[in-house]
Amino acid sequence: MKIKGHIQLMLGLTDLEEIGMFLGGFVIVAVAARQLSAYFKKVHLPAITGLLLVGLLSGPFVFRLLSRESVNNLHFLNDVALAFIAFAAGSELFLKEMRGRFKSIKWMTFGQLVVTFVLGAFAVMLLASEIPFMQPMPLHGRFAVALLFSTIFVARSPASAIAVINELRAKGPFTKTVMGVTVIKDVLVIVLFAVCMSLADVLLNNGTFSLGFLGILLAEIAGSILLGVLLGKLVEWTLALKTHAYVKTTIILLLGYAVFPGSVWLKQWSDMNWGVEFHLEPLLAAIVGSFMVNNYSRHRLEFVKIIQEVGPTVYVVFFTLTGASLSIDLLLQAWSVAIVLFAVRLVALFLGGMVGGYFGGDPVRHNLIAWMPYVTQAGVGLGLAMLVAQEYPAWGGQFATVIIAVIVLNQVAGPPLFKWALGYVGEDHSRADVQTFDGHRDCIIFGLENQSIALAQQLEQNGWQVKIATRLEEYSHFAGQQIQIVELPELSYEAMESIGAGKAEAIVLMLSDAENYQICELAYEHFGTKDMVVRLHSRRYFDPFHKLGALIVEPSTAIVSLLDHFVRSPHATSLLLGMNKNQDTIELEIRNEELHGMALRNLRLPPDVIILSVARAGQMLISHGYTRLRMGDMVTLVGTKSSLDTVRLRFEGV
Repeated sequence: MKIKGHIQLMLGLTDLEEIGMFLGGFVIVAVAARQLSAYFKKVHLPAITGLLLVGLLSGPFVFRLLSRESVNNLHFLNDVALAFIAFAAGSELFLKEMRGRFKSIKWMTFGQLVVTFVLGAFAVMLLASEIPFMQPMPLHGRFAVALLFSTIFVARSPASAIAVINELRAKGPFTKTVMGVTVIKDVLVIVLFAVCMSLADVLLNNGTFSLGFLGILLAEIAGSILLGVLLGKLVEWTLALKTHAYVKTTIILLLGYAVFPGSVWLKQWSDMNWGVEFHLEPLLAAIVGSFMVNNYSRHRLEFVKIIQEVGPTVYVVFFTLTGASLSIDLLLQAWSVAIVLFAVRLVALFLGGMVGGYFGGDPVRHNLIAWMPYVTQAGVGLGLAMLVAQEYPAWGGQFATVIIAVIVLNQVAGPPLFKWALGYVGEDHSRADVQTFDGHRDCIIFGLENQSIALAQQLEQNGWQVKIATRLEEYSHFAGQQIQIVELPELSYEAMESIGAGKAEAIVLMLSDAENYQICELAYEHFGTKDMVVRLHSRRYFDPFHKLGALIVEPSTAIVSLLDHFVRSPHATSLLLGMNKNQDTIELEIRNEELHGMALRNLRLPPDVIILSVARAGQMLISHGYTRLRMGDMVTLVGTKSSLDTVRLRFEGV
């Protein structure tokens, strides 16, 4: 089926109109799958589960929105996606980032790869009589399937690992080891898969092992690597073109796909002319090509950007089409086996982590949880399963169904385990919970100077309790000011806690960029400070501050922007800056439970107060009279100061 499909695509499909209809129908299903999968995230389930489920329900075994014929004719999309998945795996392997932890990475990779592979194969052999499609197989056939199972057990998901690391802002030796092992494993697992596929082919076809077989196997691996180097050069030349990014992306996807029909053609040609099937592994070639571009090309950043931008769309296509290929009967039968294999894989990962950590010299407390980061699986594992399904149609579909069930379990359990492990080793740097409002609006200004004193005085006039924290040893010349000044001897959690930073609703940072960033990180991780305002000196700190959710004031551009607004909207700007006598603009948080669920039109505000905006969970709402308030909403109002004070008491429930 796979060979026939490739030949048709190479020679030109006889009915392009029919293929166009199949493709059009699938695009509609894929768009729906992308939208529906977002709801799975809201209930803390992985998006991949939603994509697979929508594909399954849309496929020929449930609602039949996609027929069996259409699914079969769209297998070329699988090959495009598989090539991309290999590109993505290779793009994560950046050698310069692995320096400093190479010993730990090396031994942990050994433990996770070798121990998991060996124990996985052994367990599958023991369970073979319980797996329906393996029951009628002879011993050597069961061993071949066990090799394929255990190979996929080794696979990990770099994208999922990166998502968790970015979410928690994780950093440290444990995180660095995890990322290094994850990307190296995904490269090695494809090499291992190429070897095991060749071994399985001999075992399942009653072939014999000989020096000739070993020579062909080594030649196939070497050929795949050389093809990958050539592919990397072609991708590099594509990236060097002076053309639109969409054109480059299309060419790169086509180059990756071309390896698949090219491999099939070479296999047929060598069989006809040499009497030997010479098979190059497309995934190995793609991952080598990606590795070359990522490490030995000046176009690395552009290549990684393309991978990141196209990735979500490719994964939607791949997982949805995979779901449509599943048989619901086989899936229901596979769950009991999948749960057992899931448990077996966890045990193998645990033992592999203990072995790798011991030889790598890692702390024992790290070794005990070293298996947790490697539970999650996604693209690579699923892609290898689909290749097995295409290569062995008699039982490959059942094999892939079991693997998919295991991957779904890994997707559900993996991210929470990884998050817990990062917290356990102290490398979770996510935002702390926001402190409960104590009835006082507290602000700490870091940096003692004339501007900070002026700001403190203005805030106090508006009902804030303000402290100025200084690192100056001598500040007696500021002693005449009616502002509380506290000394900050060092930038640490203990020092900030001692000056009451944990109770501050807002902090203003007016020190150097490096000091400001250190304080910002401490406030973010330990106190969850609601508002952090930073005076920026150098633009290179803009992105780091922005990622922490800080409000950034760049003095030069702020003045230009302010003057621009005065020219274009003088009255509105004066109003927002509180320059009009007895009028002000404030932002209040809904803390009064009595207002929860109340529509704006029913608030009965003073006649001289107007609501400008409502923000919820960081998103601005298009508000109208029927918009209902929720606890935690941020409401911006303009009006007279006396009326705003009345509204403040009501909104904050004081």
